[in-house]
Amino acid sequence: MAHPLDKITIEGFKSIRALKDFELCSLNVLIGGNGAGKSNFLEMFRLLRAMVDQNLSRYVLGGGGAYDFLFNGPKLTSAISAHFVFGPNEYRFQLEPTAQEKLLITLEEQKYHLGGWQTIGKNDFESHLSIVKNRTGLSARRGVGHYVHESVSSWTFYHFHDTGKNAAMRRSEIVEDHRHFRADAGNIAPFLLALKNTSPRQYRDIVDSVRLVTPFFDDFVLESTSMGEKTVVKLAWRQVGSDYPMQPYHFSDGTIRFICLATALLQPHPPSTILIDEPELGLHPYAIEILAEMIRSTAKRTQVIVSTQSPTLVDCFDPEHIVVVNREKGASTFARLKPEALVSWLDDYSLGDLWRKNVVEGGPVREPC
Repeated sequence: MAHPLDKITIEGFKSIRALKDFELCSLNVLIGGNGAGKSNFLEMFRLLRAMVDQNLSRYVLGGGGAYDFLFNGPKLTSAISAHFVFGPNEYRFQLEPTAQEKLLITLEEQKYHLGGWQTIGKNDFESHLSIVKNRTGLSARRGVGHYVHESVSSWTFYHFHDTGKNAAMRRSEIVEDHRHFRADAGNIAPFLLALKNTSPRQYRDIVDSVRLVTPFFDDFVLESTSMGEKTVVKLAWRQVGSDYPMQPYHFSDGTIRFICLATALLQPHPPSTILIDEPELGLHPYAIEILAEMIRSTAKRTQVIVSTQSPTLVDCFDPEHIVVVNREKGASTFARLKPEALVSWLDDYSLGDLWRKNVVEGGPVREPC
């Protein structure tokens, strides 16, 4: 079973100079001003996922080269290090930049709580975690590499910002592409078709959620068609009181983004950790309330990490769910709200109100020159 992430340490990564032993729970909502470091926190998860997928070099190149990943550049930061705790299993690594602007893994270790640290890779441009995932531990049982790899390879960073006419979720996709819901929702039509056939209750939950925010929506029309040697399906749908099949391009940007979010959050077998950056974009305030309800429900089944700029969304959560991200002397800081410190305020104000009033810090802050 994939284990959620319990604790994280990050040093020298982008705007994060030092974040040590930061505890994560089932629901984590990051708030803060633009540039505070919310997205950089989420980006570390992408980096580790790239390592597990044997895709670190391409990830670094696509991110601008190694120097762009170091806190304040190579003159100040010589290496990136991270430490992840998954229940009884732990994994840590160190990355150093090279002259070719790649990140070299100079230390990669794993640990089980009954044993010491074991080096699994060193001085390589790709992680050895996928190599050791099948090694057995004591008494021929699965080793720590298996459990860490299983958890991280399941992480999914959903990103539905691109909803243009050529966006992946508006295009046809082969019906066989339904095993996992892709990060850009490019396979949403075959995924929903498979849910309709194999998990009708979850499919109906998604449809009902869409109806709550889009009253004219009746149901999806997921009919497969032949395209050469392939069989494809697209996200067609019908309106209430009509049997005419509407096409994917008839969905507004906000509607199709909400459909993608509902599918990601209500899927029957979610990833071990779901990450979403600013899911509220383009949504009506009522839709944001429904979104929050889905997030809370999903966090009972798996770990959810969300960053937001929406006080409306923040209003829907408890203080212990909120992580406030600020900048101090150019570095990101992270602090989970303490409910007891806000008791008197919450009698008269919502969390979103307190954020707007800067009682809960996390707004734009001008740093001294």
